[in-house]
Amino acid sequence: MTSPQQRFVFSPTPCDQRSPGLQDARGDTVWTPLISCPAQFPVELFADAGQQLVDHPEYNSTLILRSETLTELLPESGELPQAIPRLRGTFVLKSTLRKLLPRRPGRDGSVDQHCTMYAIEGHHGASILILTPLPDQAGSLPYYHPQVFHIAFRYLPSPASDPHDGVNAAPSARLQVEVVAFPNVPLDPNSRVYRTCLALLETLHRYGWGAMTSYKKRVNHDRIIPREEYQDLYLLMRERHKHHVDSWQESTDPLKHVFEDIGIATFLILLWKKMFNVDRTGAPIGTNDPRTRDGVRNSYNARDEDGSPPWFSWPGPPGGFIDLGCGNGLLVHILLSEGYQGFGVDVRARTSWSHYPLSTQRHLHVKALDPTLSLTGADPGTIVSDLTIAETPPSIEPDTDPSGSLQCSQKEKDDQAPSPLQIPRGVFVIGNHADELTPYVPILSIMYGASGYLNIPCCPWDLDQKFSRANSEQYPLPGCDIDDNDGPGEVSAGTRVGDTMAGDDRWIESLNLGGDGKFTSSYSVYRIWLARLTSWCGWETETEVLRIPSTRNWALVGRKRRRREEVSRQRVEEILTKVREREVFAVRRPEGRQGDH
Repeated sequence: MTSPQQRFVFSPTPCDQRSPGLQDARGDTVWTPLISCPAQFPVELFADAGQQLVDHPEYNSTLILRSETLTELLPESGELPQAIPRLRGTFVLKSTLRKLLPRRPGRDGSVDQHCTMYAIEGHHGASILILTPLPDQAGSLPYYHPQVFHIAFRYLPSPASDPHDGVNAAPSARLQVEVVAFPNVPLDPNSRVYRTCLALLETLHRYGWGAMTSYKKRVNHDRIIPREEYQDLYLLMRERHKHHVDSWQESTDPLKHVFEDIGIATFLILLWKKMFNVDRTGAPIGTNDPRTRDGVRNSYNARDEDGSPPWFSWPGPPGGFIDLGCGNGLLVHILLSEGYQGFGVDVRARTSWSHYPLSTQRHLHVKALDPTLSLTGADPGTIVSDLTIAETPPSIEPDTDPSGSLQCSQKEKDDQAPSPLQIPRGVFVIGNHADELTPYVPILSIMYGASGYLNIPCCPWDLDQKFSRANSEQYPLPGCDIDDNDGPGEVSAGTRVGDTMAGDDRWIESLNLGGDGKFTSSYSVYRIWLARLTSWCGWETETEVLRIPSTRNWALVGRKRRRREEVSRQRVEEILTKVREREVFAVRRPEGRQGDH
């Protein structure tokens, strides 16, 4: 991308304050457009520019000393505070609660403020930033803060362009500031609120220009699945499953979670089509079969002879799928609805579970998994004792696949002894923000004799507890850990993260971590650690940045082995032995009454 030699001129224009602004989902807030200017940078840089605005409020006011981040809130971590606006046709990407500290605390007080990034429905990048101050008990704000309930910064694309397609800004794309002001606060161009917003808009414009002049694509999407193929199928999947937004049973944001799971399901369907050479019945598919040839899609709107969509005959995992920590169960429901076999487990049933069809409910189970139990001598595909249940199985007896390949637990016996799930050989393991099970996904995939896995990390956990870059056990980089005979390598497992972090920079860059390229943040260090563990277990480390509405959209994809199965099984057994010896990992107890799902 060519950088401009001279900064674009900032040319603001007052808005017609009678024109419509943002649409409040609850219908009780009126937004007033205040001022706008040409954007002159692509929407992909809006999040970077907006984040600088959040990180450095002191650059816009000599009365502010600095800000301190109190909490970082992600929609997947639970319901967002009521003070954060809900907007029609958008979903929250993340929200930061910060405290603004005054330069003169004897004269001015501090104030807490929510800084929330939004994306437009159907897109995954931020295009709205809203600042929401929290007034004191008297309902007042410090002098240095404008007298408003909310300030919104919007990226408005050209009507004739896709705001998230490419990195070139459309000539008519604009930045716009809108406010929800306190009663009787003037908003004319001579008012204090207007002048403050004008200064903030100029700063945002400058940050966008600065990001563009040094712009380098942070992450590469579509490394495994071509963008066009993904987008074609996603549009159809969205139409088939978007009704879940209107019937959402959880307290979390339906726009975010429904479209996120639709995106993950779309990726999995196309990944499985690419990976496997057997159809849903287990029958082999020839290399020239149109169901496996790249680019042979005809039309996704076409129908097979039996009237089903074409992907109903596409290849799938020979052992079905298992979703570890399936949460609301929507991903499981979508995949089952699209003809795949599998099930999900979690430590507690969600409200949504009882609202799915019975055919889905039978595949959602309350289980407390202990991934540390040994499988020494077990044949992959037989009863897998590492899924021993820490409480009674569900009251609903799961279905059995007609082929007999997906056998789940039977009803509780009279003595209420724990009953393990049976995991078939060739199962595909899904770990979508699976918390403490995240680092066990590549390990369990080896233990199960899995056909592959998708692991999307969120909260950082190592094999014992919350991840710590200082104390978590490290594993060698690929190329340093094995010789030609799959023997021990130059760097032994058991070193600490910081001891070998200066290893193969090219391999680390290949992980497509994004960020500033320094890979020093806690989340980057955790993902490097997780990728090294994955490689040590015997998997090729392939990564993908998924096109989903989440800031935690980086994923590890396991579809290729890099060493013999017996070597991999020996290594994961050694890992689990050490975990058991440390006696730190705690199995979470199931929640809810006996008989719940």
